[in-house]
Amino acid sequence: MLHESRGNTEGPSGGELTVPMAWLYAEYIADELLRTGDLMPPASFEYRAGRDALALTIFLSDTRGELSGIRVVSQLETWMSLTAYDQPWQDWVGERMAHLAAYAVASGEPSPDLELADLAWRWLEETELLAPDLDAVPGGGSPLGEDDGPKVWTAAWRLGLPLGHLAIQLF
Repeated sequence: MLHESRGNTEGPSGGELTVPMAWLYAEYIADELLRTGDLMPPASFEYRAGRDALALTIFLSDTRGELSGIRVVSQLETWMSLTAYDQPWQDWVGERMAHLAAYAVASGEPSPDLELADLAWRWLEETELLAPDLDAVPGGGSPLGEDDGPKVWTAAWRLGLPLGHLAIQLF
């Protein structure tokens, strides 16, 4: 990947560290968007779900390896459309991850960016968080307090994705 920092032009060898700059930058942008929106406490699992979903969206939408601080504002619309409610985000992530994995295998070079993205994706898919039931019937007799309403176990990405989308809108 173009964003990896290498000690020489031959790639990492002899125990040199390859820094996953593309993933770290995507995670930083996601963190800034969520902090600006002030939607959840940064130490919460919900915040992590939003950050990881946004970081995956940012990282995987960078098809040309050109993540740039100047282009962040111009990418907000793209990220909003990818995280919108009616989009098949989970399928899109799976396809992009498979494409990047195939590229990494074909190139024969390790991809620490992809490894971190894969860890985030597995956490988002495998972790369930107890969240308000957004599909509950309005006025179905539930108490007025949001903490008192019906709750369901929800995949972390299903909770993090709308949180990330809202953070982009509030930015």
